[in-house]
Amino acid sequence: MRASGSGEPPPDLSQVTGREPFAMLATVLLFLLAVAAWARVLVSPMQAADMAGMEMAMTPSVIDAVAYVAAWAVMMTAMMLPSALPMIDLYAATQRNAGSTPLKAIRVGLFALMYLGLWALTGVPIYFASVVLSAVGAGVLAYVVAGVLVSAGIFQLSPLKQVCLRHCRSPLGFLFGHWREGWQGGLAMGRAHALYCLGCCWALMLVLVVAGAMGLLWVLLIAAVVAAEKLLPRGEWIARTIGVALVLLGVAVAVRPGLALVLRVGGHSM
Repeated sequence: MRASGSGEPPPDLSQVTGREPFAMLATVLLFLLAVAAWARVLVSPMQAADMAGMEMAMTPSVIDAVAYVAAWAVMMTAMMLPSALPMIDLYAATQRNAGSTPLKAIRVGLFALMYLGLWALTGVPIYFASVVLSAVGAGVLAYVVAGVLVSAGIFQLSPLKQVCLRHCRSPLGFLFGHWREGWQGGLAMGRAHALYCLGCCWALMLVLVVAGAMGLLWVLLIAAVVAAEKLLPRGEWIARTIGVALVLLGVAVAVRPGLALVLRVGGHSM
């Protein structure tokens, strides 16, 4: 079996089975990074109105944007890194014959950095979306929330969601389908994995921002859903179940607009 479109043979299966010391070390370090990110999120949860000057919705600043994106990056590390650990661990295991330990660390580090970096960059459009939302009246916002919930639910049921989710749920299949050699390969594979992950989870993140106002309860809920979809058996059906629930919730908000405020305020009650 060859990597599709790469022209390079994937590693031998013997390289990706068993527990390699370097792979175990990389997993532990990344796990500690995720724990640190969660500690930060739990101690100081991000909220849509946290940035300075948000009340002046039409005058976003570079300083505000940088602070917002930095906080978003920490939150994405906490939410997304745990479910990406199996993929990164498997990639690290393929590096046992890659040479010196620093060289292995560079390749695995670039893979993880590219993955987390692309998720961090999504904070840029999210910042501007939050600025726009802050200028929307409560009456209109309720229907925006309803529309986002229904749209996200429909996406959860779509074939595109299932395609992206299959790549996220099968680290070995992804590895063999996208294999690249060298440090540039680490970057390319990290980018490809991040794009599939973005394709899989973007709608849930939109729900987090619009319906949940990035409240801590919503962060925990969305993180649990992402992990369940990617890591638990029958994750495809979990995604579909969540999709149906989101559609029903969106319809409920459309019928009773006051529920939108309950969702957005309730997420900050922890």
